[in-house]
Amino acid sequence: MSAGPTRPRIVVATRNTGKAREIARILDCYDVISLAEFPAVEFPEEGGDYFENARIKASVAARAIGCVCVADDSGLEVDALDGAPGAYSARYGGAGLDDRGRLEALLEALADFPEPRRARFFCASAVASPDGRSEVAQGVCVGRLLLQARGDDGFGYDPIFSPQGESRVMAELGRDEKDALSHRGRAFRALEASIANLVRA
Repeated sequence: MSAGPTRPRIVVATRNTGKAREIARILDCYDVISLAEFPAVEFPEEGGDYFENARIKASVAARAIGCVCVADDSGLEVDALDGAPGAYSARYGGAGLDDRGRLEALLEALADFPEPRRARFFCASAVASPDGRSEVAQGVCVGRLLLQARGDDGFGYDPIFSPQGESRVMAELGRDEKDALSHRGRAFRALEASIANLVRA
């Protein structure tokens, strides 16, 4: 029996294992590997622009590794905090905090704000080739924040974010459900044609 066709390989420019797993599920027609296999690749410090951050990560990785790479930059934007933490969501609360520490810092900041604590997840996705070509797309998931973490799946702020129309938080959704609703799922589905074009080139 002959083997089936080999899936094209792309690299997702992240060392965040939760994010890498999500992107691999969303882009399931590719063999997606993460930067965990390329420890020498480094990025400049991120600024406040989602699209530029995502494009830089994908482009730096593509040049360093020599294949098509994808990346994203995402953040939680809270109305009551004037859009914070936004593009700095992964560093919210100060250096050295893990996901739980950042979540607890956000809950403390929101303690005096009544329901509904409106928020949205925003994601800019990017794909880049070694020759310098790149494209970006975006996805948004609107919802509200709870003050008590729930659920055992997901990562980051998923345990307190409830998408619009849902009684559950992201961390309580099945993986297919989350990918259908999430900012990251929407951003990478919007990027699929651009990824295919660069992989075929």
